[in-house]
Amino acid sequence: MKISVLQHAPSAHLPIRPGDPTPTSRNLDPLMHPFARARERTRALNAAKMERMFAKPFLRALEGHIDAIEVLCRRPGTLNTVASGSWDGGILVHDIAEQKQVHRIQDAHQGKVSGLCFSQDNGLLSCGVDTNIKFWDISPRDEEVQQKPLHIFSGKSPFNSIDHHRSDPIFATASNIVQIWDETKTAAVSNLTFPTATETVTSVRFNLSETSVLGSIGSDRSFTLYDIRSGKAERRVTMQMRSNALAWSPTLPTLVLLASEDHNLYTFDVRQLSNPTQIYKAHVSAVMSCDWSPTGLEFVSGGWDRTVRIWKEGKGTRPEVYHTKRMQRVSSTVFTADARFVISGSDDGNVRIWKAKAHEKLGIITARERAAIEYRESLKERWKYDQEVGKISRARHLSKAVHEAAKLKQTMLEAQRVKEERRRKHTRAGESKPKAERKKVVLAEQS
Repeated sequence: MKISVLQHAPSAHLPIRPGDPTPTSRNLDPLMHPFARARERTRALNAAKMERMFAKPFLRALEGHIDAIEVLCRRPGTLNTVASGSWDGGILVHDIAEQKQVHRIQDAHQGKVSGLCFSQDNGLLSCGVDTNIKFWDISPRDEEVQQKPLHIFSGKSPFNSIDHHRSDPIFATASNIVQIWDETKTAAVSNLTFPTATETVTSVRFNLSETSVLGSIGSDRSFTLYDIRSGKAERRVTMQMRSNALAWSPTLPTLVLLASEDHNLYTFDVRQLSNPTQIYKAHVSAVMSCDWSPTGLEFVSGGWDRTVRIWKEGKGTRPEVYHTKRMQRVSSTVFTADARFVISGSDDGNVRIWKAKAHEKLGIITARERAAIEYRESLKERWKYDQEVGKISRARHLSKAVHEAAKLKQTMLEAQRVKEERRRKHTRAGESKPKAERKKVVLAEQS
């Protein structure tokens, strides 16, 4: 008698290597899985909930300053070195990986430290309202040693900002004029603006790719482009309200980011400065600082509303919002070189470390964990337009003061919109087409 049996190869049902998961066989016929879509939606909903449950971005506050932190700067070529300057005249150098300070310079300046930047040869340049620029050697790691500056450059007026060239031993400063300095000389090499200028230049930054191009913002609501080869201003635009900070994109040499007093951030293409390419709206008070992620896909901003916000490039609303109960007005923010952390400095004298992704797990991640994380991310991306999944993913907790200020601002903007609509409807202003908001930002352009 013959008996028919089903026979399977054992190798197809056993792990290939010890420790591997046992392979499973699945029938991919959709008719065999009528509830697959419902199960996937439930998994997406759980993934969105888990993201918000594990969203704990704050890591640590680094103390040491006794007054408000005015400026932060990241050391190029390293992942963990950040320097901070305060209104107390002191400078601290922090190790982000070890979460501690590694160098302290007390009373570096008389009055506040208004600018910091790293040089190419293990040096730190600082400027202050005492009309001095000082060059410090920060190679020793003994935080108790009180150092004296290696060089002192004297100016004629208080300095507001400083930035170093990416490759050459030169740096630029901003006061009532923009000046170019050489590390080997005691006086300024050239003046890019006239000494008789009436505005105060508040910030200056070198372009990261086109290193001969320099950008500055001033108290007269201007944004100016300079070429250090010609030694003069090439283009200038005057905006509705003044800017407090600027940052060049690390991946697009023509893209510049401006943090404005009107609660918004603007990105401009320097080839066409007549209107911004994107407006970013969420802050409820003046934006005081901004900095790009090294990837060029995100940037961080800090505002007078005591919040730190992380934006996606090209997406003008719904940024990631970070805040704490004790954090005061944020005056400086910077991304770390690996784009995983954000550093902020505020008026309460603390340097705070945040995760760039609030729900990201730190430490060693196994292969199975990484696969599960990637699967949950793909589920959230696929189901982001679902009403419940999208609502959970967009939910952000705000402090009561910020929430009330946002409601008041929304009421004011709505009232202004209704007023303009009625004016166009019942007056001669209605004969002309309404102007787009992007075209209202720039008042004048000079070249």
